[in-house]
Amino acid sequence: MGTHIVSGSGLAVVVLTGKGTEFGRVAERLKVRPLETEFERGIRRFGYLLMEVTLVMLFAIFAANVFLRRPFFDSFLFSLALAVGLTPQLLPAIISVNLSHGAKNMARHKVIVKRLASIENFGSMGVLCSDKTGTLTEGVVHIHSALDIEGHPSDRVMFYAYINACHETGFQNPVDAALRNGPAMDISAYVKLDEVPYDFVRKRLSILVSHEGRSLMITKGALANVLEVCSGTESADGSRLELAQTRAKVTERYETFSRRGYRVLGVAGRDLAGASGIAKDAERDMTLAGLLVLHDPPKEGVADAVAELRRLGVALKVITGDNALVAADLAAKVGLESSRILAGPELGRMSDEALMRRSRSVDIFAAVEPNQKERIINSLKKSGHVVGFIGDGINDAAALHAADVGISVDSAVDVAKEAADIVLLEKGLDVLAGGVREGRRTFANTLKYVFMATSANFGNMFSMAGASLFLPFLPMLPKQILLTNLLTDFPEMTIATDSVDPETLERPRRWDIRFIRKFMMVFGPLSSVLDFLTFGVLLLLLRASDVTFRTGWFMESVVSAALIVLVVRTRRPFFKSRPARSLVITTLAIVAAAVSLPFTPLGSIFGFAPLPVRFFAWMAGIVALYIVLAEVTKKVFYRKVTIQR
Repeated sequence: MGTHIVSGSGLAVVVLTGKGTEFGRVAERLKVRPLETEFERGIRRFGYLLMEVTLVMLFAIFAANVFLRRPFFDSFLFSLALAVGLTPQLLPAIISVNLSHGAKNMARHKVIVKRLASIENFGSMGVLCSDKTGTLTEGVVHIHSALDIEGHPSDRVMFYAYINACHETGFQNPVDAALRNGPAMDISAYVKLDEVPYDFVRKRLSILVSHEGRSLMITKGALANVLEVCSGTESADGSRLELAQTRAKVTERYETFSRRGYRVLGVAGRDLAGASGIAKDAERDMTLAGLLVLHDPPKEGVADAVAELRRLGVALKVITGDNALVAADLAAKVGLESSRILAGPELGRMSDEALMRRSRSVDIFAAVEPNQKERIINSLKKSGHVVGFIGDGINDAAALHAADVGISVDSAVDVAKEAADIVLLEKGLDVLAGGVREGRRTFANTLKYVFMATSANFGNMFSMAGASLFLPFLPMLPKQILLTNLLTDFPEMTIATDSVDPETLERPRRWDIRFIRKFMMVFGPLSSVLDFLTFGVLLLLLRASDVTFRTGWFMESVVSAALIVLVVRTRRPFFKSRPARSLVITTLAIVAAAVSLPFTPLGSIFGFAPLPVRFFAWMAGIVALYIVLAEVTKKVFYRKVTIQR
């Protein structure tokens, strides 16, 4: 299962089945519930905050009303209505609408969203882990040169590499494609006998061919892995030298090319004296023929894309199977400011705790094995980062599943696309910047609703709780509380289309429950101050009855809550941040509905009565004062928060 026969014939011996197979292990890893993402964690913590405040107010108000010998059942319904009123019931709907709107906009940037919640994580992402080939580079390998061990161009090395590439029948790869698509060579006299395919442990590919009665095994792969099975090298004149004599020279040449960003493979051969197949231990005592130098240049514009992500506060970390020198050269070319490198072998010797501390400062993870990617992602998440990962191979599935934001491409293998949260229609970093901005725009609009709902609801409920303690009647009936809550939610339903201030998109934003609590505790009581001012006008100046009091406070509460949305939606002065047209229209419509409702037949159903004209003058003054005080409070609040941070 999961094995594709490309060509040829073979004998299979089944030793493991189902979950025991490599394919089964990958499938099982995808079943494991990933660590809680930043967005999910924020929603959960916000829910706990609401639950704490709601329960405290519910029991306190109910106990106070019972102590004052109010009717038990009325007190219970009033307390329950307050609890319902404090809860932002539309939060699930607002989040869904925001995320759907964000997904639609991200599709315009060639970013397809598979899981809506990942949009919020996309905006909060502070670290992006990316592979090198095809994302930072063109993904098309170019043959730079074929050299003997002395560094001279070698047709023999190129010929060996060409034979090896043309006869391999494993998975398709850019290196063999580049060799096959290069200058054609006549290899008709070389007949394939056997093959040991490339794998990520051996990191080499061996082909056995027969030519003029002799059997020749040609091995091509990562230089260090090819040298492991070599005992000698071939000099320019064809003589064989011991590897110990030339290893230092070969290594020096390898490092020189690697520092210049070239990938260097080793090409070796061995005469197997008429063998018809490759024995298990045949990859030994080989002779290194020379080096194959490859080049995969950086994509055009990738440096600008990296710089743009850096401006957005997203740190790029490269995870590659290439050696550290090649990775460091590419990092410099694409504009990474530093090249702190951690190699796969060293990573493998680290404990999880050590890796968690080290990964914060590492920019490049080089010579990484596929199964180490998930470990890197989890270590970055545990160190406090919101992590995105770009991958397109089968071995990337577990890392994609573990990341806060798993990103794949349309051309990826099916299992990678299935594990990903987001699929790019074009592989490259340039399409990500627009997606990151859209994710932050969506997150900012979600937080707007949270700020609006919690501050306004908390203020209204605090006012009702206070008023219920000194009034001989309930300040609002339960049905009036729920109507107030419903009407004030209508403008906020259009928040998904609202514009966002540019400075809001500059840095990653995350759920900050402490900040939300402070915001609620500052702007909630501010709303209550104006509510109590309204109480004074109604009771002392207008001598309002219970019905008139409830009507007047209902109007003031809805009108002020609707208009204050235009203030708290931005950190700027409200007249310097233009809201969406739909938000303005809905706000004005709710204001009109609240003012006119008591004069309609529907008003009597809810227990409202018409008010004298002079109340509207007082209400206009109170609402205007509320807007001015909210602006001043907002300026002081954000300045103080900025200084503390």
